[in-house]
Amino acid sequence: VTSPCKILKCNSEFWAATSGSHHLGTEEVPEFCTALRAYAHCTRRTARTCRGDLAYHSAVHGIDDLMVQHNCSKDGPTSQPRLRTLPPGDSQERSDSPEICHYEKSFHKHSAAPNYTHCGLFGDPHLRTFTDTFQTCKVQGAWPLIDNNYLNVQVTNTPVLPGSTATATSKLTIIFKSFQECVDQKVYQAEMDELPAAFADGSKNGGDKHGANSLKITEKVSGQHIEIQAKYIGTTIVVRQVGRYLTFAVRMPEEVVNAVEDRDSQGLYLCLRGCPLNQQIDFQTIRSAQSTEGRARRKGPSLPVPPEAFTYETAMAKCREKLPVEDLYFQSCVFDLLTTGDVNFMLAAYYAFEDVKMLHSNKDKLHLYERTRDLAPGNTAPSGNPHALWAVLLCLSQCWLCLL
Repeated sequence: VTSPCKILKCNSEFWAATSGSHHLGTEEVPEFCTALRAYAHCTRRTARTCRGDLAYHSAVHGIDDLMVQHNCSKDGPTSQPRLRTLPPGDSQERSDSPEICHYEKSFHKHSAAPNYTHCGLFGDPHLRTFTDTFQTCKVQGAWPLIDNNYLNVQVTNTPVLPGSTATATSKLTIIFKSFQECVDQKVYQAEMDELPAAFADGSKNGGDKHGANSLKITEKVSGQHIEIQAKYIGTTIVVRQVGRYLTFAVRMPEEVVNAVEDRDSQGLYLCLRGCPLNQQIDFQTIRSAQSTEGRARRKGPSLPVPPEAFTYETAMAKCREKLPVEDLYFQSCVFDLLTTGDVNFMLAAYYAFEDVKMLHSNKDKLHLYERTRDLAPGNTAPSGNPHALWAVLLCLSQCWLCLL
C-alpha cells in the first residue's frame, strides 16, 4: 500500500540538521561532516527497500560528492548537531524578491484583482473541482490533479480494504516548474506516514535564484499538516495526513489554472475537468441502500465488512459531531464511515471543509448541497432565469387573450 523506502525522511533530517550549512565557516566543517555521516547512515538503513528509487540514488551520489568537497572522513560520530540558523539576508530569508516573483504585483499591475479558485481532494476520494463541481470517484492508481505551465500535481489512490473498490490517497507528488529569476524546479513528495516539511532535495524554498523565497514550505503540525506558499503564481497548497491517508487543497488564480499550451488537446486533469463518468460514484443515489442495509454497497461486488460497522443512523450522528451542516461534506462523511468504518474519514471531511473556509474566495459558496454528477460539458450545471421565463409566459398569455 505504501513504499517502505524512507529516503524522504533521510533528506528532511539532513536538511533540519544543516540549515544554513552552505554558509558555515571552516571551524564548523566537522559539524557538517557529522551531519553528513548521519545522512549516509540513514540512506544505508533504507538501501534495500529503496533500490529502485531515483531520489535514493540521487541522495547517495550527492553525499559522496559532499564528502569529497568538504574533505569529510567516512568514519566518525554520526549524531546530528543543530547548526546555526541562516543569517539575515540569506537566500532562505530574504524578502527583497523581484516584482515578477509576486503574482499580484506583477501579473495584475494594471488590471483588476485576480479571481481565485479552489480544488480539494479528500476521503474516499471526494473531489471539489475549480468550478465547484463535487464528485465522489474511484480513480484507483495514479491520476493527475493539476497540469499547467507552472506546476503538476499527481495523486496515487489505493484500496482502503482488501477486495474493495473504496480508495483513498496514499501518495502525492507536486512539481513546481522553474520560473524566470524566481524559483528552480522543485519536487515535493508525500506518502502515508511520510509528510516531509521540505522538498525532495531537502530544501524549504525555491532554490538559489533571487526570488527563491517566493516558494516556501511551512510545517503547521509535525507529520500531519504542511502548507506551501507559491507567491510567484499566487498559489497556496495545503497537504494533510489524516489517519493513514492524505488530503489535498489548493487556492489558485483562474489565470494560472488556465495557463496551458493547448487546453483542447490537454489530457485529463481532475481539478479542472473532474473525474471521468466511468470513475464517478453517485453516493446520494445509493443512500437509500445504505439506510436499509446499514452499510454502503456499491454497484458490483459487495464490499467487505468494515472493521467498525456503522449503521446509517450512527454514521449520521458521528458526522454531526464535526459537520453540523448537512451539505455534501457531511454526506461524504456518512458515505465514508459506512464504506470503511474508519472514523478518520470523518476528520478528513472536517479538515477538507476547514481548508475550503480558508482557501475559497467566495464565502457564499463554501457549502455545496446538490449532486453534480453527469453535468453538461464544462462541469457547470444548467441554469435558467426564472424572471425571463415568467416574462415569456406572461407575453404568451396576453397574445392568447388577444386572439380570443
